[in-house]
Amino acid sequence: MTTRTPRAMVLAAGLGTRMRPLTLDRPKALVEVAGRPLVDHMLDRLAEAGVTDAVVNLHAFADRLEAHLVQRAQPPRLTFSDERVRPLETGGGIKAARDKLGEDPILVANIDSVWIETGARAVPSLINGFDPDRMDALLLVTKTEEAMGFDGPGDFLMDAEGRLTFRRDAGAKTAPYAYIGVHMTDPRTIYRHDAEAFSLVPAIWGEMAAKGRLFGLSLEGEWMHVGDPGARDAAERKLMS
Repeated sequence: MTTRTPRAMVLAAGLGTRMRPLTLDRPKALVEVAGRPLVDHMLDRLAEAGVTDAVVNLHAFADRLEAHLVQRAQPPRLTFSDERVRPLETGGGIKAARDKLGEDPILVANIDSVWIETGARAVPSLINGFDPDRMDALLLVTKTEEAMGFDGPGDFLMDAEGRLTFRRDAGAKTAPYAYIGVHMTDPRTIYRHDAEAFSLVPAIWGEMAAKGRLFGLSLEGEWMHVGDPGARDAAERKLMS
């Protein structure tokens, strides 16, 4: 199990095209839900879990996002990975921040997820549940049928031990679990990848799943994927209620 609080990588470099027109003058990370930017929702979750250091990657409206974040007075301490010239996708963004993240297991978080917890605290459970002897990554997932703002067929099947299988690899049209944008991982597999810009799916997670080292932890709560203006409005109504 993880023995110390990990550094975090916050993936905030996306263009946010599905969120337009809200992202015509700002990055998706600064779109507000219930009066707070998405990136602050996530950073506050990390701080509540004891995370003290986080790296945020920058591309779309990078200057505006950086200016907002340098004004944060509360934890975690932030450093920036500059992708202004070229966005590097999820895997490439982590690889480019290697000098800031180090070689130990890290926590990776997207900025388009908010949730309400009804049981165990999600991020601490993820950190404490990561076992590098058995796992290369531990993903926070939720039941597909209960997800708000998510209209896909689901991502994974999960066995009794928590091991994940991709829906397509199982030959299934639908899957009971969806990834909700936060995971623990050993970054060394990502650092070894040859490409500069690449996604974690399928390149990295496909390899982990094939080795039986991709695991899931089910959220005890209600997840809201904030992917477009309608989903943002629905998430805001849910949080405000």
